[in-house]
Formats: sequence, structure tokens, C-alpha cells
Amino acid sequence: MTAPIDADLLIVGAGPTGLFAAYYAGFRELSTVVVDSLPEPGGQVTAMYPEKTIYDVAGFPAVRGRDLVSALVEQADQWKPTYLLGRRAATLTEVDGAFEVGLDGGATVRARAVLVTAGIGEFTPRPLPAGSEWLGRGMVHFVPSFEAHRGHHVVIVGGGDSAFDWALALHPVAASVTMVHRRAKFRAMPATVRQVEELGVPIITDAEVVALRGDGTGLAEVELAVKGVDVNPVLPANTVVAALGFTADLGPIESWGLQIHQRSITVDSTMRTARDRIYAAGDVAAYPGKVKLIATGFGEAATAVNNIAVALDPDAHLFPGHSSG
Repeated sequence: MTAPIDADLLIVGAGPTGLFAAYYAGFRELSTVVVDSLPEPGGQVTAMYPEKTIYDVAGFPAVRGRDLVSALVEQADQWKPTYLLGRRAATLTEVDGAFEVGLDGGATVRARAVLVTAGIGEFTPRPLPAGSEWLGRGMVHFVPSFEAHRGHHVVIVGGGDSAFDWALALHPVAASVTMVHRRAKFRAMPATVRQVEELGVPIITDAEVVALRGDGTGLAEVELAVKGVDVNPVLPANTVVAALGFTADLGPIESWGLQIHQRSITVDSTMRTARDRIYAAGDVAAYPGKVKLIATGFGEAATAVNNIAVALDPDAHLFPGHSSG
């Protein structure tokens, strides 16, 4: 049997909040293990919009998602956290005053405290029924690289923020971009919808994709069913972006004895959950008046780690002093 991996703090989730918590834990001289089910750090930012520009992170008028993640990893690396990526935190037991968290694959992390920064949990894209056999061969759910679609005819299916953001980003590089949505109303921010409309991107509403077809070399076209139209229109398409949203759940974390409501973990003002020495921060944490922003998660990470430091050593100071040199 493999010996457990020991640390002062286990961070479950390697998104922006978890990465900043890893930095701050090192600053508080806590050894840290970071676990994430995704194969790379960055959470949703890396998986869903690494090329998109983020505008609401303090100190950055604008920053690409992948650049923000890279900077957070560099910041945390000075304290040498241990990353266990592509691994799912499954079981949690308390043994001799420490938590033992079993990972899929058989490894165990033994930590004196746990900080859950799991965002919205494990997310699964909603499928496009007509295109299941084309997934990875012309149909995608996310667009991690815009250049990969240069010169393509792109059809984006969906009416949320991601769909319209990708339309804006792909318009300069694609041969054409067309949006298809099953309703006439959109979930996206009105300002973003207006930007896409001003670019002249065709937006076909009350429509669904009913077939994807290839030409022997790859995806070539899609067929639509449009409400009130007798003949189904056919559009050229080398790429279909199925931006239909996703389902999410906390997975095994829901069995850890925490207070959970609507896929969020209830915390107090110290970010402590219903169990001693288990804390939560970022989008997964819930309290009255919560605003889900990356910037909010950074502050919650610092609050959680400082309170964890005191929980592990009652003689430690809650306020560690400023980190400026």
C-alpha cells in the first residue's frame, strides 16, 4: 500500500482561487497539496476560455485567461506546492486528528486541514444531439485556441455569454461565423449581443441544428430546422461550437458532511464550513450577499488560509502582516 502524501493543507480545486490559496498558504508557511480532476491548473478558465480576455481582476485592465493562470502558477510555485492533477478527490475520513482524502487511482492525501476551491464542481457540457458522432472531429464544446479555426466556416449553437464571446473572438480569424439559437431571446449580456450584431454576424433564432455532414475530409455543413420555414437551410461549417451550457455537481464532496445548498457549500465569515478545519472559498462557497467573481475568490482564499493557520496553531497571528518587501 502506498504511503499517504502528507501536508498541512489540502486544496481541492486548482482554479484561480485554489492557486492563489496555494501561494498564500506558502506565505503562511503551510505545506500544501493541490488536487484537481482536470489535467492542467486553471479550472474553468483553462478548460473553457483560456484565450478570452478577463476585465474584472484587480490590477489588470485586461488579461487573457491563460496568462492569468500562468501568473498565478508562477506566484504559487515559489512555495513549491505539490500538484496532483487529473485526480479526483473522492473519500474523506478523519484519522488521528488529520483528514485522509482518497483519490481515484488509489493515492491518499493526509492533511491537517482542507480548503475546497472547487468552483462549480465537476462540469459536463450539454450535448448537441444531432452531432454526437462529430465530437472532436469538427464539433467542440470549448474553444481553447482561436487560431485552430482560422479560415473555417464556424457555426456557434447557443445564446449565452460564452456563445457570443466566442463569436466576437472568432470573427476576425474565421472565414465566416453564424450563430444559431433555439429561442429569440438570449441569456448573454445585452452589450455583448449588440457587439456581435454590429459586426454583422448572422444570428438565426428559433432554429435548431438537425444534422451535421462531412465531405470525406471533415465536417462540411450543417442542416437547420427553423420555425416557420418549410425548407431546412444548410450552412457551410468546418467547425460547430456547441455552447449549450453545462451541468455541474460537487461529486463525492457532497458526502463529506458539509452543509450544501444548490451545489454551494455554506461557510461563515472565516470561510469555515460545518466541519472544523474544512474551509471553502471561491464560487463553491456560499454566504448572504455573495458575489461570484474571481476577485472575490482571491479575498476569500486569503481569509480562509489565515484562519486555517490559526486553527492549526492557536498561537499564530490571524493577520500575518503585509507581504510587501
